[in-house]
Amino acid sequence: MLKLVRYIRPHLFSCLAVLLFVSVQVVCTLELPNQMADIVNVGIIQRGVEGNMQEDPVVAQAVADAITEATASETGTTLTAAQRTYFLHKGSLMLAITLIAGTAAISAGFFASRVSAAIARDLRRDIFAKVESFSLIEFDRFSTASLIIRSTNDIQQVQQMTFFLLRLATMAPLTGVGAIFMALRTNVSLTWILGVVLPILFVIIGVLIYYAMPLFRSIQGKTDRLNLVAREGLTGVRVIRAFNRQDTQQRRFEEVNDDLTDTTVKVNRMMVTMTPIMQLILQFTTIAIIWFGAHLIADLSMQLGDMMAFLQYAMQILFSVVMLSMIFVMYPRASVSAERINDVLEVEPVIEDPVSPVDTAGTTPEVEFRDVAFAFPGSAEPVLRDITFTAKAGEVTAIIGSTGSGKSTILNLIERLYDVTAGTVLVHGIDVQQLSQHRLHELIAYAPQQATLFSGTIAENVRFGKEDATDDEVEQALDIAQATAFVATQSDGIDSPVSQGGANFSGGQKQRIAIARAIVRRPGIYLFDDSFSALDLKTDAKLREALVPELAGSVALIVAQRISTIADADAILVLDGGRIVGHGTHHELLACCKVYQEIAASQLTPEELAEGGDDG
Repeated sequence: MLKLVRYIRPHLFSCLAVLLFVSVQVVCTLELPNQMADIVNVGIIQRGVEGNMQEDPVVAQAVADAITEATASETGTTLTAAQRTYFLHKGSLMLAITLIAGTAAISAGFFASRVSAAIARDLRRDIFAKVESFSLIEFDRFSTASLIIRSTNDIQQVQQMTFFLLRLATMAPLTGVGAIFMALRTNVSLTWILGVVLPILFVIIGVLIYYAMPLFRSIQGKTDRLNLVAREGLTGVRVIRAFNRQDTQQRRFEEVNDDLTDTTVKVNRMMVTMTPIMQLILQFTTIAIIWFGAHLIADLSMQLGDMMAFLQYAMQILFSVVMLSMIFVMYPRASVSAERINDVLEVEPVIEDPVSPVDTAGTTPEVEFRDVAFAFPGSAEPVLRDITFTAKAGEVTAIIGSTGSGKSTILNLIERLYDVTAGTVLVHGIDVQQLSQHRLHELIAYAPQQATLFSGTIAENVRFGKEDATDDEVEQALDIAQATAFVATQSDGIDSPVSQGGANFSGGQKQRIAIARAIVRRPGIYLFDDSFSALDLKTDAKLREALVPELAGSVALIVAQRISTIADADAILVLDGGRIVGHGTHHELLACCKVYQEIAASQLTPEELAEGGDDG
């Protein structure tokens, strides 16, 4: 929690306002029992009047008149005019004090809510900004489910704790210390009761914190696990139903759900047990004060009003301890949440911008790999070895290979989502590590295999590639991507809604919208990561034909599994085991590359293979 103090600094004025209003509220609350004691003591004329005359000169004359009139009264049961004046004076004063205390409490709550909400807002903003700066290495460290919980549930815990700290952590000590002073001022003889009760309360609270802290830590981790399983169940519902594994997924969810429930029940059991114990202690304290106070009153050592005031001060002291115990109970969970938030905020991304980034103005589009090697963090074997090639402007460079051969990793290195282990990746003739990430990504348009669409409209998803694209540009990009036909069937055309994740479109439709998003950008470098895989062969051929004029003057790298998609490429890289084992055109590779021949044999007919070989 202490590491998040920096988020309070911009709100120091509001924090000081909370302190001021809480102080006013405490002073008023401490004064009310004293005023009540005066009313009771004056009401019982036979005792304490002299003391009140000494303590309250303003109404001394009214009290003296009350004594005279009460003495002259035959029954002594009727309030005199002086008593009425005194009670009205004190009652009005108590009412005014109560109104001030209420106004101060409302004001303190307002400013405390404002500060805690602002801190939560700033934390969400900074976590989102930090996550946006992560490379894929950091995303491998934190699961998506965990990042969501840290951005929502954990921040909510910190927000609640901040509110209670500003209110209770200020009010409880001030009220406790002030009530102890007022209790001693009222009567010293009964303070031994507090000396017995307070240590018992502190021991109970200490035991609770000792056993609750580990449970709160485990609750957050188990909440992450529950969110992960639930998220997998929702996003993978089609696969689950296709394989009739609903029962298996239900059992997985019930296991983590029961585990979290058991831990939560243990914590709640502690809280439920503590509440009646606290109430029992408060009731015994009340009985003890009344019992021993009554004896002091009988011995004329104490006034009835003073006993009532002492009882209220004792309750304020005990409630202060209870309020502090609430903070101590909430603090462990909030502390765990704060640690988890700090884990994200304190991560230093492995990939950072250079101190003095280089500009690419006026340079020709080009991608070059020079002796590149790459291994994932913690991996013993590299994914890529000795990768050297050049993709030039106006050419289409295709990459093909078996699953796990490193095809997509090459594109990730170009975008600098990972940094190379050895060698150099150059874009426009400049090492990508010398470019700012913002500038590098401005040069690139990327279309992934798993097309990601955002909730909104079709046009808004296409404009994700170019924010200021006109409707004509959007429609042209959709036309090139062979999406015009199915977009026209939608109720509102390009303004038709897109569900979260594009759930209302097929895989091929989502891929074409994603390709249109890349086309509308008009970049110097196009990266297509197997983004034609969901298209039928006819649509694939039409799309590639329409792309030809768009790719003129730009670099295009296409990762594909289908020979038909890349057969017309200017250069094809064949990967196997993380190495380039073939480099040439389709016909050249059919003639000399064994790995390419095996891939082609699995996809093409003997006649197509013969035609390719003859042409070569």
